[in-house]
Amino acid sequence: MSDAQVVVVGGGIAGLAAAAFLSGAAGGPARARVTVLEASGRVGGKLWGGEVGGVRVDLGAESVLARRPEAVELARAVGLGEELEPPTTAKAAIWTRGALRPLPGGQVMGVPGDLEALAASEVLTAEGLERARSERPTELGADVAIGRYVADRLGREVVDRLVEPLLGGVYAGRADEISLRAAVPQLLPIARGGGSLVEGVHELASRPQVAGTPVFQGLRGGLGTLPEAVAAACVKAGVDLRTGTPVEELRRTPEGWRVVAGGEVLTADAVVLAVPAPAAARLLRADAPAAAVELDTVEYAGMALVTMAFRRGDLAEPPSGSGFLVPPVDGRRIKASTFSSNKWGWLERSAPDAFLLRTSLGRHREDEVLELLDEELVARSLADLEEAVGLTARPYDTFVSRFTAGLPQYPVGHLDRVARARAAAEAVGALALCGAAYDGVGIPACIASAAAAVAAIDRLLTPATGEGSTERTMGA
Repeated sequence: MSDAQVVVVGGGIAGLAAAAFLSGAAGGPARARVTVLEASGRVGGKLWGGEVGGVRVDLGAESVLARRPEAVELARAVGLGEELEPPTTAKAAIWTRGALRPLPGGQVMGVPGDLEALAASEVLTAEGLERARSERPTELGADVAIGRYVADRLGREVVDRLVEPLLGGVYAGRADEISLRAAVPQLLPIARGGGSLVEGVHELASRPQVAGTPVFQGLRGGLGTLPEAVAAACVKAGVDLRTGTPVEELRRTPEGWRVVAGGEVLTADAVVLAVPAPAAARLLRADAPAAAVELDTVEYAGMALVTMAFRRGDLAEPPSGSGFLVPPVDGRRIKASTFSSNKWGWLERSAPDAFLLRTSLGRHREDEVLELLDEELVARSLADLEEAVGLTARPYDTFVSRFTAGLPQYPVGHLDRVARARAAAEAVGALALCGAAYDGVGIPACIASAAAAVAAIDRLLTPATGEGSTERTMGA
């Protein structure tokens, strides 16, 4: 399909990855002529960086799961291999029951696999720990909410004080609604195996990893440099990348697709929709109404990140560790804090006289948080930080990042909904969907989603005898 014209709608990391795979910017041959249309004034979506207190920092996502290869491979493909750097420390805590307590080892998304480590952490009360030791068998259907399942097996406290804050950090959602099958699929075989959940998690957490492979990776200068580098590689490969160009209309034609964007009419043989579900639903309503109906049901959580810069000389003692999570059951204002200068060596080296940290606020159905003034979000963050770690200094600079519809929710049945939406979209022509609303909200998952979308486009445009799988070519 090397002569095909493909329009990618959306310039977040999924859309940029799709463009890179199609154009050859990520390695391999060019597979199509590509135009990327991004409504906002910049690429990257939730990956972006800027200066706070004169220091370059991430204002959105800050790390990738390195034990999934997609993000690391893409970073290397666009010349950032030498800039990859793992966290300096991963020593995180849970702020619960009035104290910072170490996040117990041997757990998977809060589900414990080491009851001795759980006991030593003192995250649970004595009653909660005893209940966790007394597993109860639970029926498991095709899908179940992870919070409800774990509460039935190990008790409510495990969910409230471990699963909930960890899931909240990823989805800003609620454990009693989030799908086990969609959000933590590695637990599904354990749950279906009929044995002990704790023992199964212990075996999973104990599996040897590839030597020298860190769990997480960041980039020197911040993860916001990744979309910038991918965009630059795409442009070099001939991609027509347009920001500030919202797509107003998408219609099927006998020859392909008609795209109206920025007052201009473009034609395409195929389209990749790499935008949030509501935007995709709007564009598909005329020609793929069944897909639009499915996508209209995707809910999103809004959240805010408050980044603060302190002078080290103003701190009686800098906080230790990488940060902490906060269970909603404890009724605090913030849901997490990251001590960025501790976590990232490149940041500490670039600004040794400053201490950068950030907090996050807001969960699913708590959009009122986003309506607060920046000053109020900063004040709430500082009040909780003072109580949690004794921080009394005041920052010399702050920045609030707001994500009004930042994280798609993955309720029970999510994967079936995604399958129906994709099937309905593909049925009308060479059209594919990708991004955080489908296969995972993490950056590697979004990139894998882009590779799958390109594979679908290749299949839809290539005769049945089609040679060469896009998925193989791109290493997806």
